[in-house]
Amino acid sequence: MRQKRAKAYRKLMAQYERAFGFRHPYQVLVNADFCEMGIQLKMDLMKELETVLQSKVKPMITQCCISTLYKLGPAGQRIVDLAKTFERRRCGHLETPLEPDECMLTVVGAGNKHRYVVATQSENLRRKMREVEGVPIVALNRAVMVLEMMSEKSKGKIRAMEEQQLAASKEEVAALRPALKAAIKATEGDKPPPAPLVRKKKPKAPNPLSVRKKKPKPVPQAKPPVPRVEPVVNLGKRSRDEGEDEDAGGQDGVEHAEGKRKRKRRKKHQPGGDTERAIAVGEQEDGSD
Repeated sequence: MRQKRAKAYRKLMAQYERAFGFRHPYQVLVNADFCEMGIQLKMDLMKELETVLQSKVKPMITQCCISTLYKLGPAGQRIVDLAKTFERRRCGHLETPLEPDECMLTVVGAGNKHRYVVATQSENLRRKMREVEGVPIVALNRAVMVLEMMSEKSKGKIRAMEEQQLAASKEEVAALRPALKAAIKATEGDKPPPAPLVRKKKPKAPNPLSVRKKKPKPVPQAKPPVPRVEPVVNLGKRSRDEGEDEDAGGQDGVEHAEGKRKRKRRKKHQPGGDTERAIAVGEQEDGSD
């Protein structure tokens, strides 16, 4: 059996355990036609039942089904031998045996009190078993043993049980009843609540970033003028030859450069000039005396 189908069967039987109280090992009520089909397909029914139901099983057969198999004669001896390996289930129809389908219906009953798993090939019996709550059905389909999905009757029972668990109990309802009556009396004289105010949608303000004034671009500041450095004039002593050359050149340069300052001509030093001037001054002073 494939892993996906085995997982689905395991979950299905877990639902039967939680909702309807099935327990291990599962009691499997086998019909006569199921035994007959198993012999024809050369199938180990005990092993296949344990594989499908994912647990140990206890196969059972009624006295009415055994009586039906005896009627097959020598050709059905192998089927009878297989049925004898199963546990015998008393049905109370020993004196007047019933048909296998009717016998199994009476054994299962209206509520499947004993938690049987029904294994049958009869379509009529399977249809009637679907009307009973909490009855897993096993059948052979093309040499493959299958477990039918849960019937709608069983699903409805599970839903009703879940709703009942969620609903308040009688004790809770009795405890809440006085408070409910007081709340009803308090609201009888009150005015109906005002209708809620419906706020009108106002136009939305524009995006503040879109209406923001643009900042003026900063004006580049002019750089301060760099002071011009004039060449330093050498005012040191000059040689005699340089002075004569400058004096001679100065006269010629006046004509060409109008705004140029004239240089003052330096008098040449004459040897003995100071001594003669002092003698002359002394003679003048003596004459005046």
